[in-house]
Amino acid sequence: MGISRIMMSHKFQLMAVLTFGVAMLFIENQIQKLEDSRARLERTVTIHDIADLRHTEDGGRELPLLADKDDMVIIYNRVPKTGSTSFTNIAYDLCAKNHFHVLHINTTKNNPVMSLQDQMRFVRNISSWREMKPGFYHGHVAYLDFSKYGAKVKPMYINVVRDPIERLVSYYYFLRFGDNYRPGLRRRKQGDKKTFDECVSSGGSDCAPEKLWLQIPFFCGHHSECWNAGSRWALEQAKYNLVNEYLLVGVTEELEDFIMILEAVLPRFFKGATELFKTGKKSHLRKTTEKKPLTKETTAKLQQSNIWKMENEFYEFALEQFQFVRAHAVREKDGELYVLGQNFFYEKIYPKVN
Repeated sequence: MGISRIMMSHKFQLMAVLTFGVAMLFIENQIQKLEDSRARLERTVTIHDIADLRHTEDGGRELPLLADKDDMVIIYNRVPKTGSTSFTNIAYDLCAKNHFHVLHINTTKNNPVMSLQDQMRFVRNISSWREMKPGFYHGHVAYLDFSKYGAKVKPMYINVVRDPIERLVSYYYFLRFGDNYRPGLRRRKQGDKKTFDECVSSGGSDCAPEKLWLQIPFFCGHHSECWNAGSRWALEQAKYNLVNEYLLVGVTEELEDFIMILEAVLPRFFKGATELFKTGKKSHLRKTTEKKPLTKETTAKLQQSNIWKMENEFYEFALEQFQFVRAHAVREKDGELYVLGQNFFYEKIYPKVN
């Protein structure tokens, strides 16, 4: 009889342990469900919070933080001979399909520096010309800080840079032989058969180191010091603007990656741009003709200049920044690049909404 009681006691203990274990599993399961429900609720609340973020509590007045996607303006203050025509042709091909406007900024004699009154007119036009929004403006114009003129919402700047010697050589031959974009157009230096190597060896003005000074002032802007060749202040200001005022700056040598990132970031404008660049007829349309490779002696002579050293420093700075952005925006798989999806979400949002 005693043995029977002991066996019954062990059975009750075993059943109690099993019951307790099942209960704990059930409770843990319910807690996990509650956590999942809480996470889903917080994500839902976040969506509504973000939708209301641009409105104040007392009247729904929109805050001038970011332009709406249909009120957006992009300025591409393109540097000559950096692949800008190939890129803008893509914008022209996409504008009707993606429902935005493309406008070319044509300055007198292609002067990249505007008068003070034209700077004011330009800012007012872009800020108030609602019929042209969303808009993509492009032209050979130096950077302009819109906040200086009282603009509440600044446009998004983008640009492309190129190895400074390659850019200058391309421009040199372009002025003499043109390109395959408009082959019949007579260029300013047409008829001059002197090679770039011969120009450097004879000390010609068209290939002088001062001609390298262009990408820095385009990013530096409308300050007088920006256009003083060899200015360290201009270099530092150009770097500051590139990092703080430009959404994205690509490099000519990696133009496809630049376009891919833009499509991921601004699909309102650039949806379909990557495929168009790969397969479109206009992607690589503009190529300078009769361009001859440089000798090592010519390259070495240019690289002795302090102006080249500064322009090259700026180019290397831009390249490093672009590669940093690309490394955090795309991944390579099976030899192909693809853009990353969203890797963040909001949680623990307080106060709670009833």
